[in-house]
Amino acid sequence: MSQPTPAATANIAHWPERADLAAAFRWTARLNMHEAVANHFSLAVNDDGTQFLMNPDQVHFSRIKASDLLLLDANDPQVMDQPGAPDPTAWGLHGSVHRHVPHARCVMHAHSIHATVLASLADSRLPPIDQNTATFHGRHAVDDHFGGLAFEEEGTRCAGLLSDPKIKVLVMGNHGVLVIGDGVADCFNRLYYFERAAETYIRALQTGQPLRVLSDEIAEKTAQELEDYPGQAAAHLSEIKAILDSEGADYAT
Repeated sequence: MSQPTPAATANIAHWPERADLAAAFRWTARLNMHEAVANHFSLAVNDDGTQFLMNPDQVHFSRIKASDLLLLDANDPQVMDQPGAPDPTAWGLHGSVHRHVPHARCVMHAHSIHATVLASLADSRLPPIDQNTATFHGRHAVDDHFGGLAFEEEGTRCAGLLSDPKIKVLVMGNHGVLVIGDGVADCFNRLYYFERAAETYIRALQTGQPLRVLSDEIAEKTAQELEDYPGQAAAHLSEIKAILDSEGADYAT
């Protein structure tokens, strides 16, 4: 991984976490899962999860660097009054989740195409029809009460739907998807596979043919097996960073 000079990072804390999060932004753009200069990822850096890193306001995912990331405090009511304040909707959504859901160490919100198509269906649940969709059996919830942009009220409601530690994905009805994890690798891997799973389901619906839905027993067994699969998320992020490094990308600066 390329490293900035010691002088450049003397006053920048949480450098490995910053580099991991910056790599996730770059790869999300590479996969066309970004939304222009909207959408946000955040990562808790203290024990109770209330201090977190997040992308700056209105910067394209493909340009975000480790040193660009904001360090915010979910319990600081003056955040939006300070220079370099985050996007108000990002503060409303991510601030609320980090304030109320301490096990949500990393939070990724996107309007990726297939997850958003799923969020636009009258029934936004994801049935287990293959291995990827089974990953999320009993592990996703649906917010049916979209009320506009994700300011504080929306964020608080969404945080409440994530109170069960088993729920790792929130399908935000009429909006997009929000994914949580215990770190960048875990969260990004889940975001990636949820988009893949949603695409499989949407394409299956497009055939107009009956779906081959797995039993609850097999779906749960598969989900547990994948949860216990060793090192896959960490390897995924490590390979992403290796590719970016080989290309001379400046994400870790």
